[in-house]
Amino acid sequence: MRILVVTATQAEVAPLVASLEPVPGTSSRLRSYTYERHAVDILTTGVGMVATATWCSGVFARERYDVALNGGLCGSFRPSLSPGTLVHVTTDRIGEFGAEDGDTFLSVQELQLLGDDEFPWTRGRLVNSAPPVNDALNQLPVGDAITVNTVHGNDATIAGAVERYNPHVESMEGAAFMYACLVHGVPFAQVRAVSNIVERRNRAAWKLRESIDALGAALLAIVDCAGREVRG
Repeated sequence: MRILVVTATQAEVAPLVASLEPVPGTSSRLRSYTYERHAVDILTTGVGMVATATWCSGVFARERYDVALNGGLCGSFRPSLSPGTLVHVTTDRIGEFGAEDGDTFLSVQELQLLGDDEFPWTRGRLVNSAPPVNDALNQLPVGDAITVNTVHGNDATIAGAVERYNPHVESMEGAAFMYACLVHGVPFAQVRAVSNIVERRNRAAWKLRESIDALGAALLAIVDCAGREVRG
């Protein structure tokens, strides 16, 4: 099986990489490894939607993968999803995709610039309707996300996002990854580890190390499970 793991930063997948065997001669953005008998490429896109969409599409145009995994950290809108919790994001939206009209926000669909079900959108969302068959992935709680350019840290805008979208988590890359996978027809899964609660910026409450370790363990379990399923 050939697997692509997409991440914004190398730090987010460092625990996973530590369990892989490097293949010499790869680039700084796309690095190749092996895990048992399987090929695992790590694509480090940089932070944000533009970088993620661009680098993913470039790789998908050149390479073929059996599955793509997006691994990264996220903020949680739900107290039940505390730092260190893992989430399998199956629906995502771009939180700022639209226009302001005074105090009202109009989505791009409400502006009639994009249809609710215009590919690759489904009812105004990016939906992973057929995640990979994988026991390790299936054990993770499923969640709905928004992807943003500006991470929420203001009480009023947090309340607005909750009222508008009622998301479980937010990231800066997830929707771009899902969009690229849907367009290129690559089976995929977005896996996020909660590093913080979405609130006024409070780095003292973040649990980066615990979240990164949990993410690495989850990604390795998914890769390992995929390998066992192929052998079976």
